[in-house]
Amino acid sequence: MTRNYGSLRDPNAEYTMRDLSAESMGVRAKRGGGRDVAITDVQCTMVDGNFPWTLVRVYTDAGIVGTGEAYWGAGVPELIERMRPFLVGENPLDIDRLYEHLVQKTSGEGSIEGVTVTAISGIEVALHDLAGKILELPAYQLLGGKYRDETRVYCDCHTAAEADPAACADEAERVVAELGYDALKFDLDVPSGHGKDRANRHLRPAEIRHKAEVVERVTERVGDRADVAFDCHWTFSANSAERLADALKPYDVWWLEDPVPPENLDVQRRVTRSTLTPIAAGENRYRVSEHRRLVEDGTVDIVAPDLPKVGGMRETRKIADLAHQHYVPVAMHNVASPVATMASAQVAATIPNALAVEYHSYELGWWGDLVEEPVIEEGSIRVPEEPGLGVTLDMDVVADNMVEGETLFDEA
Repeated sequence: MTRNYGSLRDPNAEYTMRDLSAESMGVRAKRGGGRDVAITDVQCTMVDGNFPWTLVRVYTDAGIVGTGEAYWGAGVPELIERMRPFLVGENPLDIDRLYEHLVQKTSGEGSIEGVTVTAISGIEVALHDLAGKILELPAYQLLGGKYRDETRVYCDCHTAAEADPAACADEAERVVAELGYDALKFDLDVPSGHGKDRANRHLRPAEIRHKAEVVERVTERVGDRADVAFDCHWTFSANSAERLADALKPYDVWWLEDPVPPENLDVQRRVTRSTLTPIAAGENRYRVSEHRRLVEDGTVDIVAPDLPKVGGMRETRKIADLAHQHYVPVAMHNVASPVATMASAQVAATIPNALAVEYHSYELGWWGDLVEEPVIEEGSIRVPEEPGLGVTLDMDVVADNMVEGETLFDEA
């Protein structure tokens, strides 16, 4: 049976926002500028990067196209296709209204959290790129203007499977000295050779000593030249996380990320309050509603939303605003292509409490080739003044690296 999901357009709706003239806003849309523009199509293509990047494009009858990105996840492209009828014919400048209607229309698919929010995120990022191009404004200006011209980037160096402390220190030195980063992250959830049973989440004393040695070697090697965070990927029990955090107190740890599983916020708060080692979490929380308890209850020292997963650019800004009210800084988790990385940098420029944006692909040589413009230079991202996100897909690179079976989206 074919279901007719209808359209978002309400013929009885009255818009109080007056039309913006082409002269005052510098609009060059085909249909005369201002608000006289409509969405004609939504398409997505998955690129086989270090993760399967889900790129989203929103097309208009003005010939202007916006590009976004959703966090990878099974079913995300299908959900984006499911949302297409709810967008065609709508005005792309009504970003908030379209966002909330997508949430309402996909409530049956679980639009409170999970991959449905992720799919909406990709569309929302594309709408910001599109609206910026229509209005000839950089995306950060649509969010209220900027605090800084550059966004700091922290390089996720991962950790070799054997987690050799000396090798980790050597890699930290290389990334700082040769690649120009002054902010790094390493993994602490890799096998140490001392564990007996990873399923029980318990850390034996020898394992804690090994992880502390990794931290000691890395932080001592780069010293005052770089901040270093360490990721646990929700691996440990409450007591093990507390003992690990306690063992790391003597070292200059930027933050310890996700030491316990994400579901139980009471345990997360217990671990955070038990130590002076800064604790970060947030990438597995959705929208501002789920981040509220992380921030309001003192559950984290640093909140780490993932923009193309959490709900998009405006939702990330709302999370940052909430965190700012409680004097909590924001460090954006990010495993994305240059598209969502630039979206994260644009948002980070607009919030006072931004620490840095993650870069997870330093071992992928063609990462920066996906777009025509430079993105990360000497450990930071210059926030573009060009309209929209300020990046342009290189369609040849997209075509050469698509996930098998994917179809390249239209140029315009």
